[in-house]
Formats: sequence, C-alpha cells, structure tokens
Amino acid sequence: MPDENGWTQDGYDYDRAALRAKLADVQQEPGSAKPQPILTVDHVVRRFGGMTAVDVDHLEVQRGAITALIGPNGAGKTTFFNLITGFDKPSSAKPAFGGGEGPFASWRFQGRSLGATSAFRVAQAGMVRTFQLTKALSAMTVMDNMLLGAKDQPGERMLAALARPTWRKREAEIREKAVELLTRFKLESKQKDYAGSLSGGQRKLLEMARALMSDPAMIMLDEPMAGVNPALTQSLLGHIQDLRDRGTTVLFVEHDMHMVRHISDWVVVMAEGRVVAEGVPATVMQHQAVVDAYLGSHHDQDLGDDSVLDEDFEAAEAAEDAERAGKKA
Repeated sequence: MPDENGWTQDGYDYDRAALRAKLADVQQEPGSAKPQPILTVDHVVRRFGGMTAVDVDHLEVQRGAITALIGPNGAGKTTFFNLITGFDKPSSAKPAFGGGEGPFASWRFQGRSLGATSAFRVAQAGMVRTFQLTKALSAMTVMDNMLLGAKDQPGERMLAALARPTWRKREAEIREKAVELLTRFKLESKQKDYAGSLSGGQRKLLEMARALMSDPAMIMLDEPMAGVNPALTQSLLGHIQDLRDRGTTVLFVEHDMHMVRHISDWVVVMAEGRVVAEGVPATVMQHQAVVDAYLGSHHDQDLGDDSVLDEDFEAAEAAEDAERAGKKA
C-alpha cells in the first residue's frame, strides 16, 4: 500500500495522477533532479572522430514513469542508449590504467554503478532494451526466442545440463511464464512459428515480450512504433502503458510527438548530442528548444492538439474491427 505521500515501498508511484502531480513540481530544465530516480547519468560523452554524438552532462530518469527521449535524426538518442546499456563505450570513460582528465563518465542504476559493465551484466542488473531494428532470431521459433530471454536457468550450466531432474522444474516455470507473456501480447497462436515469419509489428511485440522474461526494473524501447502498421500501434501503446502500471520504468525513443504527449509522464529532448529541454509533455512541447531542434520547418504545427493522434487511434481501431470482421466472415 502507498504511504501518506502516495509512494509504495517498492519505490514507484502506483497512481499515475499522483506521479504526474509530483513530476509537475520538478524544475523543468535539463538535468533536473527527480523525486526518485532509478537511473542517474553524469558526464557521458561519445565522439566519433571530430564529431560529438553524445554530450550529456547530467540526466535522471524517474522510477515508475514513462519517460520519452525525443529529438531529430542524429540527435544521439540511440547512441546514448548504446552507451548506458553496455553496447558502446563513452569517450569520456576513465582510462583503465589511470591518468587522463575528468570529469569521467558514470551512471548508476538503482544505486549500482554500471559505468564499466558489459551489456549482459547491465541486463542482469535489471535494465533491458529493445532495438530500432528488431533482434528477433528469425531461424528460431517464437517460443524459443522467449525462452532465451529468461534468467536463472540451471540447465545452461554444463554439468547441470547432464542431469535433467535438476532443471526440469525451472524449465517448466519458464515455459509457463513465456506462454503467459505471449498471451498478453496476443502471440500465443504463434508459439511454434519461426520468428522470421512474423510481421514487423509482431516482431516488435515479440522483442518486448522477450525483454520482460527477465523481469526488468526498467525497459528501454528504441522507436517501438517504427515500421508498425496502424492496427498494431494501438496495441503497442497499450502494452507500454501497462508496463508502467505494473511498476516497470519505461524509457523510450520516439519521433511521433502526438504519441509522446499521449502516453509519456516526462519528456527529455536531445539535439546535437545534448539534452536541451526536459519537462511534462504539455509544457515541453511548447518549449522553443523543441520547436527549433525537433520540428524544424513545421513551426506552424500545434503540438498541443491531440486531434491528429485521436484520428490515428480511430483509424487503428477501425482497422482492427475490419480485420476481426473479415476473420468471422
């Protein structure tokens, strides 16, 4: 149960209205302190030759919230994801043998330093990501993809693998969990299908479901709506909100500003590698830095108008209804 301030003992705010009320009191500027950050990033810089792709001085991600990371192409969003999840190393990393000039890159997740940690260790710590181009293993079945995402599998150890009774119970538990997630993501009928036979939207759902097999504290979604047809967009949005409602922190990259405004609790704006603005969706969308850096030539567009988003949702719902009607016929 929540305390008198609306916070649960698990550390996230169970009530979205209460969470948004708390975030509304946060100073809306780059690097602002959050009530309960799950991720804190300092001095992360990545250079490619003479170009600086990422230069984030300080950033905090609120626990239990949906945080959108937006910005134009080339702003450094995916590179930033790669850095903090161990798929790339910052140029500002401390030299292994000492020396160099600080400040050096560092980031902490749930109080644990992950600055010099490999990608699989980051995932084990509870911070799991998906990719802009899905990484589903096409030559494996949907179920096998799911089973790979589970942790604590004793059968993966060489000697234990020879003694099936030692891991049979755990394997059954993992398979049961996989079926539950596939059912939740409406992929239960695809269990025996090869992942390569799925549509682009279904592969996005599979990647998200597989990420949840490890029970992450935070999931990072890199353009989850890219290449997804309107019929599945609505479903993906619902799943992202459901993740937050179940206590999972969500950090996602997206270009659709209307969609960002609809589901996010907090928005971080990047441009040329830097964080140029932060705030609640209704406010940050009107920020001049967002208009200049993100919209470019579309200055006359009203970012506060949800009508375009509503039309997209209505079109998606109509497409789903038509698809269901066709199946019944």
